[in-house]
Amino acid sequence: MTELINLYTLTQPELAELLAQWNLPRFRAKQVWAWLYDNAVGSFDEMTDLPTNLRERLKAEATLGTLTTHAERSSKDGTLKRLYALPDSQLIESVLMPYDDHRRTACISTQAGCAMGCTFCATGQMGFARHLSAAEIVEQAVRFAQILRAEGDRLSNVVLMGMGEPFHNYDASVEAIRRLMSDLGIGARHITVSTVGLVPQILRFADEGLQVKLAISLHAATDDERATLLPINKRYPLADLLDACRTYIEKTGRRVTFEWASIAGKNDTAEQAHTLGELLQGVLAHVNLIPLNPTGGYDGRPSDPEATKRFIEILGGYGVSATVRVRRGIDIDAGCGQLKASVVRRQRAADTVLPSDIG
Repeated sequence: MTELINLYTLTQPELAELLAQWNLPRFRAKQVWAWLYDNAVGSFDEMTDLPTNLRERLKAEATLGTLTTHAERSSKDGTLKRLYALPDSQLIESVLMPYDDHRRTACISTQAGCAMGCTFCATGQMGFARHLSAAEIVEQAVRFAQILRAEGDRLSNVVLMGMGEPFHNYDASVEAIRRLMSDLGIGARHITVSTVGLVPQILRFADEGLQVKLAISLHAATDDERATLLPINKRYPLADLLDACRTYIEKTGRRVTFEWASIAGKNDTAEQAHTLGELLQGVLAHVNLIPLNPTGGYDGRPSDPEATKRFIEILGGYGVSATVRVRRGIDIDAGCGQLKASVVRRQRAADTVLPSDIG
């Protein structure tokens, strides 16, 4: 059986070349491209200005992506989380988050699993499976664009903060970012890429000429404390990471966001705030405080609002701005890797049921 052509893997010139091989005029490729990305349709039947014989050939020889919805949950706050199965049965997560200011943000994955081993992260606890291709990364955003289009809305923002470390899958992640901009029409300043702090890749990213936002998962302000949460700190300690960030800021003129998962009694104290303020003083930076999403593999709990308020006030004394990220989808395990972890647990439990236990 001939393998179907995934149209999301093709550039616009490659799509034009394919249709030229089918002896079709050049404008047909422009029409198909517009249906793929401008109109974000989910089926060939929706490409209504194409002749029937072309739609039938596309159905027979091509496919609109390779992701299959394995599980889906909707939150009372409007957040939608999907667990997708890849053709090789790996599972990845994507989240669509609506905000009151009319932003519609897709949080997408760049890897199946993650090799970074961050102790408080559900994805880090499950280990690394494989990198995603640029097409698999982009398709996650396209799927949410399709949902929003059907509702008369549009996707406005994309964050590469789902499963995996984008800079561990550097080439595919950067290609996906460029395609989100050129193909799906997401503005550069509406795209954020998050990293645990891979120093060589941060320096490389500074030379890409992209105006997207860079976020660094920091979470602790000393090497000893950070290494217990993020093992990568042993390879790239804070001094090296901050030097790379300064270089990035100097080359791009862009502010860096430092993500801080607020963990009650661990990194939300006044002492920690002073240490962080001293670390970031004078850096063009913003701290994004994220109340911890509890996971089964980590016993921490989120900070209380008063501790967070005090933390922000102390940072302000050092000239470091900080805000609290709005928590979305807490009731549906919207945190990175949580839905996959719960689904896998249920599957394993089902697999251990003995025949005598049934009926």
